[in-house]
Amino acid sequence: MPVSADPAAIAQPTVPRLPALSWARVVIRLSAMVGWLLMCVPTYYAARLLRLPIHVPRMFLAGIGRIAGARIATKGSPAPAPVALIANHVSWLDIPALARARGAAFIAHDGLSAHPVLRWLCEMNGTTFIARHDRAGVAGQVDQMRAALATHPVVTLFPEGTTSDGRGLLPFKSSLLSALDPAPAGTTIQPVLLNYGPGSAEVAWVGTEHGVHNFLKILGRAGRLPIVVHYLPPLEGSSLASRKAMTAAAQAALGAALAR
Repeated sequence: MPVSADPAAIAQPTVPRLPALSWARVVIRLSAMVGWLLMCVPTYYAARLLRLPIHVPRMFLAGIGRIAGARIATKGSPAPAPVALIANHVSWLDIPALARARGAAFIAHDGLSAHPVLRWLCEMNGTTFIARHDRAGVAGQVDQMRAALATHPVVTLFPEGTTSDGRGLLPFKSSLLSALDPAPAGTTIQPVLLNYGPGSAEVAWVGTEHGVHNFLKILGRAGRLPIVVHYLPPLEGSSLASRKAMTAAAQAALGAALAR
């Protein structure tokens, strides 16, 4: 599910109309996901109990993406941690892709926190929930995001605020970059393009499509889905002068890369 999706879209489940063969793929992939979850959860808690480095959430998300058909490739040079990634947002597969490529934690809309299972899974990966529409609580949200940046070496923000069709960008919201103004000492800010190529229109979650419908539609599709995680040059100089400068620079960089 997109981390910044409208919670109302998640709260009203529906059953999509899919061909019989697509439903067979859904059953197979969903069963594999449940089995993978049952394998990862005990490992996660065992690592916590033994106070070992916990890489299970990254492994779990990477496995979920692979089961769904995603095949992740990278392009460009990832900046060394600590780094804040500014990414475009196309699908819930963005999360497994970035977790697989960089082990990223995420800034998510707090609508997801109302769903116990989703909240539990998100918190395992260090997700920070913010109330995107609560303007009165902006200061607290900034503190939350700064705490996430201090705790996790790689954090991802989706400044579009919701998912696009993957062929263009929605206007970036500079308020979502408030925690980076100024950026914590030593933190690099790097735009990263999630490129689904010709498959973007097929998997993107846009408009009034229900979240469950999108999830099942992706599980029911045939073949593999290539996703390129393209690291762009980190922001520097005047691009870091303010959150609005960062927003404009990141959107311009991502837009130019997407146009290519």
